[in-house]
Amino acid sequence: MTVRVERDKTTGVAVVTLDREHRHNAVDLATAAELSSTWREFRFDEDVRAVVLTGAGAAAFCTGVDRSVEVPQPASPYAMDDPLIAIGPKAADLWKPVVAAVNGMACGGAFYLLGESEFIVSSSTATYFDPHTSYGMVSAYEAVYMAQRMPFGEVARMSLMGTAERLSARRAYEIGLVSEVTAPEELLPAALRSAEILAGHPTEAVQGTVRALWSAKRAALHQALDQAPALITLGNLPPERQAALFTDRRSAPEPRVR
Repeated sequence: MTVRVERDKTTGVAVVTLDREHRHNAVDLATAAELSSTWREFRFDEDVRAVVLTGAGAAAFCTGVDRSVEVPQPASPYAMDDPLIAIGPKAADLWKPVVAAVNGMACGGAFYLLGESEFIVSSSTATYFDPHTSYGMVSAYEAVYMAQRMPFGEVARMSLMGTAERLSARRAYEIGLVSEVTAPEELLPAALRSAEILAGHPTEAVQGTVRALWSAKRAALHQALDQAPALITLGNLPPERQAALFTDRRSAPEPRVR
């Protein structure tokens, strides 16, 4: 199992932990399937009324898709299979609130998960960045999700600068990506406090409010996401050139944290 789930029937809160610390909690195909299954299961579990989502260890919340994953693609230029497209709670039609507790690095495909969480509690040591352009890849889904949560100029800068820059927790809070910053040891307790309050309210009202909030941006989000496959197909370098850029990453200067 690469996704650890702990339920507290007393509080109504489930903690979902990406449990691949040795890979910086990168998502492989098994993890993607487990996440999708977990969200669907929560839809029918009346003992779960709110969720905290986090990553194992202190180094990373999630670093996106595992580079070792090989996803066969259809020959059609009009279709693309994305292994992360269904890893978020909203993709599973789950409207129980999800609070993300971000520890360490959150980058690339992590934004599929952050983009479908209600709000983010961040460790003061966390950093946020999008490496796609540095490795010859289009940031499409990730940029679209973050454009729903950040000022345009900030998400444009993060998406375009690649590995050269990282957003600090402080800066992420200043621009509204993060709603609370805590000391590392206080991260999970802080997220749990919020989730327990949400779970203590009547779940019908909470879920209805979550659905109402998402309806405010859902049409624009879906329209933008529909463009992503074509943009990725057009703009991504061939896999071997991406791999060469990734291999050379150790020669790049240390990223600036702002």
